[in-house]
Amino acid sequence: MKIALVLLFVSVMLYSGYTSMRSARTVNDFFLGGRGIGPWLSAFAYGTTYFSAVIFIGYAGSVGWGFGLSGLWIVVGNALVGSFLAWYVLGRRTREITTRLNAITMPEFLGARYQSRGMKNFAALVIFVFLVPYSASVFMGLSYLFNQTFGIPYIYVCVGMTLLTALYLVMGGYRALAMTDFIQGIVMLFGVGLLLFYLFSAPEVNGLFNGINRLASIDPKLVSPLGGSNWLPLAGIVVLTSLGSWGLPQMVQKFYAIKSESAIKPAMIVATMFAVIITFGAYFTGSMTHLFFEKLPVDPGTGKATTDLLMPQLLDGLLPEFAMAIILLLVLSASMSTLASLVLVSSSAISVDLMRSIWPRGAEKYGVFAMRLCCLIFLALSLMLALAKPAIILSLMAMSWGTVAGVFLAPYLYGLFWRKTTPAGAWAGALTGLTVSAGLTIYFEFQSAMIPLAGALAMLVPLVVVPLVSLVTRSLPAEHLDMIFGNKLPDDNKQVLLKGKEAESL
Repeated sequence: MKIALVLLFVSVMLYSGYTSMRSARTVNDFFLGGRGIGPWLSAFAYGTTYFSAVIFIGYAGSVGWGFGLSGLWIVVGNALVGSFLAWYVLGRRTREITTRLNAITMPEFLGARYQSRGMKNFAALVIFVFLVPYSASVFMGLSYLFNQTFGIPYIYVCVGMTLLTALYLVMGGYRALAMTDFIQGIVMLFGVGLLLFYLFSAPEVNGLFNGINRLASIDPKLVSPLGGSNWLPLAGIVVLTSLGSWGLPQMVQKFYAIKSESAIKPAMIVATMFAVIITFGAYFTGSMTHLFFEKLPVDPGTGKATTDLLMPQLLDGLLPEFAMAIILLLVLSASMSTLASLVLVSSSAISVDLMRSIWPRGAEKYGVFAMRLCCLIFLALSLMLALAKPAIILSLMAMSWGTVAGVFLAPYLYGLFWRKTTPAGAWAGALTGLTVSAGLTIYFEFQSAMIPLAGALAMLVPLVVVPLVSLVTRSLPAEHLDMIFGNKLPDDNKQVLLKGKEAESL
């Protein structure tokens, strides 16, 4: 049953990639689906990219074991801030201004908005370097579950996922991704419903209220609204996973690609409901792990106790074969969607952003081929890091998420809404985010409990730095700002190219 469903799932993904291949003739087609993706596909693409295997295998177990029911604050943050407000605040504005600037990537937007080739290249490097650990964390989470369910060696699962992602994504690009995301989203919703049904039916839980009472009998802090006195790391996770989505290129891409402004409102509603269901299912299940385990399970490969195995072992022991097959597809769906979005955005950083700066004619002629090649390179690097198992999943995820969002959030947000944001202010914000994230991660010695806090600070501090620096540094030309914020549309791409004197002065 499990193998048959997985094979069916793989076949659908490959077919989607094949049928979309003819439509991916230009870089715009390959990366954004021609800016013609409808609200439902966009909403499901956003949700399935947002929630990967890491939420079910890494975060759900770790947060649930450490904080109990107070981990449900993440559900509130992810749904309200990470989904509803992200679409409400950023969706329409992002699509409008990126169209004005003729930008299809985050680095292109920053380079055109601040008239800085250097910022465009810097942003491209940050994406490619720091999304590799994020992608590797997805490989790790999925491989742990397959190893626990099928007994397939970890290395075989990693290699298999790499080949599958390479095949369907390299063929069809974003259109293939959006088509499969819708199917994957349906699988995820159905899987979460099954998961909660069997969780409440388990003798260890025996219903919602009995489960909560039993959890309180183990430790009252596990049902406390703030998780006891240790609330600061939890607050860091809430901010990191909720506000962080505003600055992640793979999430913002969905606003670029949606077909019209009128499609944004329905996409916002669907994405928010999707977030509520998926996050509640994951984090509530994680909060019940104390009812099934007296102590943390031990990774046979390292001999160390880890929260990464809580959810795989819980699911394997809790669910019958049919339900486990659906949950397996749930995690596979979440993982492959996130992984494909990461690969697509990261490959664009080299093939679109850097290549257009260094070799414009080559980017025009070989753009789609270069994107496909960079997809393969990024997947290979992610695979190597996943096979090395450098840290627990949560650390990899939080470090990558916090650093990338810390670099981009403030320059992107102020760039959309505040015309007085200067290139110097944007640079100051980006470098501050990078410094805070990297510095605190090293200072905390990669402790999984503290890295989310470091990432949260890396996002919040630049929100103060950017306006302070912008107020005392030189503004951009009025003509350029009028084109971005006023009613003046660019006649052609020349109005958004770098102006020599301004670029040299940065």
